[in-house]
Amino acid sequence: MDLISHLGLGFATVMTAQNLMYSFFGVLLGTLIGVLPGLGPLVAIAVLLPFTFALDPVSSMIMLAGIFYGAQYGGSTTAILINLPGEASSIVTTLDGHQMAKQGLAGKALATAAIASFFAGCVATVVIGLFAPPLAKLAFQFGPAEYFSLMVCGLIVSVVLASGSLLKALAMMVLGLLLGIIGTDGQTGLQRFTFGINELSDGLSVAAIAMGLFGLGEIMRNLETTKHGVLEVSKVTSLMPTRADMKAIFAPMVRGTFLGSFLGVLPGGGALLASFSAYALEKKISSAPETFGKGAIAGVAAPEAANNAGAQTSFIPMLTLGIPSNPVMALMISALIIQGIEPGPAVITNHPELFWGIIASMWVGNLMLLVLNLPLVGLWVKLVSIPYKYLFPIVIIFACIGVYSMGNSTVAVLTMAGFGMFGYILKKLECEPAPMILGFILGPMMEGHMQRALLIARGDALVFLREPISAGLLGLAAVALALVVFPSFRKTRKIAMVEDD
Repeated sequence: MDLISHLGLGFATVMTAQNLMYSFFGVLLGTLIGVLPGLGPLVAIAVLLPFTFALDPVSSMIMLAGIFYGAQYGGSTTAILINLPGEASSIVTTLDGHQMAKQGLAGKALATAAIASFFAGCVATVVIGLFAPPLAKLAFQFGPAEYFSLMVCGLIVSVVLASGSLLKALAMMVLGLLLGIIGTDGQTGLQRFTFGINELSDGLSVAAIAMGLFGLGEIMRNLETTKHGVLEVSKVTSLMPTRADMKAIFAPMVRGTFLGSFLGVLPGGGALLASFSAYALEKKISSAPETFGKGAIAGVAAPEAANNAGAQTSFIPMLTLGIPSNPVMALMISALIIQGIEPGPAVITNHPELFWGIIASMWVGNLMLLVLNLPLVGLWVKLVSIPYKYLFPIVIIFACIGVYSMGNSTVAVLTMAGFGMFGYILKKLECEPAPMILGFILGPMMEGHMQRALLIARGDALVFLREPISAGLLGLAAVALALVVFPSFRKTRKIAMVEDD
């Protein structure tokens, strides 16, 4: 009964004219961002972050959440029709979705993606409502030592689950931790690594770093690789799946939903890992694995369900523990802090309208996406044909305005430009920037919890091993690192890196 009453509060919160408008704007913009290659929800949220200052906290979070899961919908449209995934998690959809389109089944593929996404979004919303409150209650039992170990575990697991070189991922994580200590020490009040620049006394801007790494860096890479040619768009006919189609996609859709719901909670998980894992699972258990990559409808349903479920359940650790499972959730935490709300288990008790309003908005937003996406297929495809040389200056202008408006600081704009060049270099070196941004967000929080734990224990570092929960989390981190020594696990990481590229 508590769940029903809480959801009632959530729907009462979201079903106001203002919040419905922001939910609609969020999912519409998210779909647009998902359709356009080279942008993604991280860039959109980073650009809009400064503009949420003037918004109500509930409205701003509803809008930002809609951008995130809306981008998962949009990415599948161009992946199917023109073999161009707008969002990284839609890469897998191109394998069978575009093959279906080439066979004259574009409408069926689009309908499959939309239905699977809607189903997964609804189920993932229920999962959040069921599991987030108990997790928040457990978090109230955590002290500084447990929180420090939880963050260490989260960072290590995110690095281990990421694709590519483990050494490079670890190096990026450490670099993020080092960047996070720039500014004023919370315990002593002394400035560290500010080099006499007053604007750095509060530390580097997470929005400036995120927009530089993921926005400007990606724009530079796209300018180098964008092909100027005529896009061949598959013709869309009937969008209504048959009863046989629904029977064929039901089981893959369910499996993808539950696999994505689980992987979305893990640090380093989320939509991308979920989509690849769901596709691999379906291919492995299929009675006709040779059809995958040639237009198998299960190869569209499973990853589309998984990436939407993973996107939504990644809100669980962010809302209940204050721990981001991916870079987008790191920016969500920044959005909460901007609004004066401390992320963590207290959100559900001190701001229930925010917590349950976000959950209810996911139901409403997924329904809006189902109604929006299929009728607007033609519009989304036309948007992709906009030359990139006209698109990227608009993104850069909004990014500069947004970063400058956060503190009226030219240092923030220069920081964004510097990290933009750095992000481009990282791409060239095949270094994944996601562990760096997670380390940057979690670093100051880890340091604060470590200092408090050591103060309580009077400098005894063994406190992290004496507390059972803390020791268990550190043990889990050690096990995650030990997994990498197994050849089969290293092979999986290499395959994921190739597929990401």
